[in-house]
This record gives sequence, structure tokens and C-alpha cells, in this order.
Amino acid sequence: MNRANTFLWGNQRRFNSYGAYFSRQFGGRVQKISIDAGFSCPNRDGTIGTGGCSFCSNAAFNPSYCCPDKSIRQQIEEGIAFHQKRYRCASRYLAYFQPYSNTYKPLDELERTYREALDIQGVVGIVIGTRPDLINDDILLLLNEIQKRHYVMIEYGVESVYDTTLQRVHRGHDFATARQAISDTATYGLPCGAHFIFGLPGESKAMMLRAAGIISELPLTTVKFHQLQIFKDTLMAEEYVSHANDFHLFGLDEYIDFVVDFAERLNPAIVIERFAGEVPPRFLISEPWMNLRYDEVLHRIEQRMEARDTFQGKHYQPTSCKE
Repeated sequence: MNRANTFLWGNQRRFNSYGAYFSRQFGGRVQKISIDAGFSCPNRDGTIGTGGCSFCSNAAFNPSYCCPDKSIRQQIEEGIAFHQKRYRCASRYLAYFQPYSNTYKPLDELERTYREALDIQGVVGIVIGTRPDLINDDILLLLNEIQKRHYVMIEYGVESVYDTTLQRVHRGHDFATARQAISDTATYGLPCGAHFIFGLPGESKAMMLRAAGIISELPLTTVKFHQLQIFKDTLMAEEYVSHANDFHLFGLDEYIDFVVDFAERLNPAIVIERFAGEVPPRFLISEPWMNLRYDEVLHRIEQRMEARDTFQGKHYQPTSCKE
């Protein structure tokens, strides 16, 4: 194994892990607490479109304590109680504004919402999930100001680097918009994450692997990868029923080999938060490994890396080194 990378990441894992990243930032474990602060989405309310992205089902990802009918304080306090039972070593928390587009309000409302979470004991920072077309200099300036006293990260739903894919899934923005948002966020000195889905309709495995080089050159702090999961009662579920051959739903072993191949091509400076998604099976159209917990999937991925004696960035080449 490349010991230089091991030393750089501060752990003995074969990828740049999220846990190690926060250990470097805070000197110990920090736990995300999801919050539904009642934000909407311009791709649902008619500003950009209606019906949302074809794959979207926010309810599938919300923990039981995460509900807009509850105050931010109540959600965080219930979330802390939940995670204290599961992760007894966590004593510091990040308020994770997760469902929908969490920069989609006037600036003064955004500031009140974010600061309400930061005023709660034990909360050391915020993570804001949003769309790349819902960021501007005023919001970035506000977050840069908050960052002087608290940890702040923005996570963008990018999903794909290919415009044809983004159009097909009704995303409502192109990849150039995502690239610009990530660049602007980095310019303000804010940590930045991005989400990507593997297996969207029309994308071959070769296309997905080529995306590693594109993602690697973005000024990202973290990435989160999900295998495509078809959620019930979505536009994509209807499309899948009528055009199943356009989709590539990975089998477990196939996916493990694929994400290891992808990680080998990925910039080793980028932190991998997740390799796969996990939602309650009741939300899904059947898939072979939907009952498997993420911890078990991650364990198998790391076993495969070990068996192949490989690691994140093994085949990564910076742009300046490419012909």
C-alpha cells in the first residue's frame, strides 16, 4: 500500500475517509444531525419546473426525528438523543440541513435559520444541502462570515457530469452551473461537497468511470456516491417500468468492483463521505441488495481494496500530468 497516502490521510484505510477528515478538523468524532427546516425547491414549485427531479424522494432519506412540523431545536435535540444511543463517543454535532434546497429563502431568513441551529449546545457547525443554481455571492458571503466562528460546509446535488443525463432526469441545471458553484464556493474559502449517482439512465460504466477525471479536477472537499435506487411513486419509477433497458441497476459484486475502479481514478485529496446509498426497503422497487446496511457494503468494498492491493488515487493523474 502507498504509505505516503496513509500518512497524509491520518488513517490506515485505503481511501480518504470522512471520519479521518473530521478527526483532522476537530480532533475526534463529530456526528451529523439531519434537519428539515421547511425549505422547498424551485424544481417543484414551478420556478424552474414541477414534479422535481425524476429520481427524487426526500422522504426516503429522512430519519424519524426529522420533520418540518418540529422546531429546529426539537429536531436537533431528538437527533442528539438518537445518536447518543448509537454512537456513544459523539459529543459534538453538525446541523445538517438536508431535505430539498436549503439556500432557497431570502437572505435574512437563511441567517436566522442557520444561527438558530448554531445556538444549540453541542452544535459546532452546519452542513447545507442545496442545488448549484441556488447559490450567489450574498449567500457565500454570509456563510463565510459564519465560518469565522463555526464549521460550515455546502453540499451540492450534482448527480452527473453529463448534460444529456441531467436533462433526462429533469434536473433543471447543467454541469457548467455545478462547476461554477463549486468554484465560487472554494473562492470564498468554504468546504464544499458534491453528490453523484451511479447508474442514471443512458450512462454506461465507461462514461461513469470517465467522470472520475472530471470530478477530480473540481475544488471539492468531499464527495458522496450513491448507486441508483428506484424509488416508488417517482417519475423515474414510471420510466423504469416502461424503459428498463435504459437503466443499469448494479448488482452488489459488480458495484463493489466498479466503485473500487472509480476510487483508483479519483483525486486522493478528495474525501469520500459515502460509496453507496441506504434507504428503508419500503421505499424501493426491488433490487438484489436493498436490505444490506451501508456498513456491510463499506466493509466489502474495503475487503475488495485489500484483495486487489489498491487504494484511492492509485491511477489518478492530475491534469498537468496528462498528455
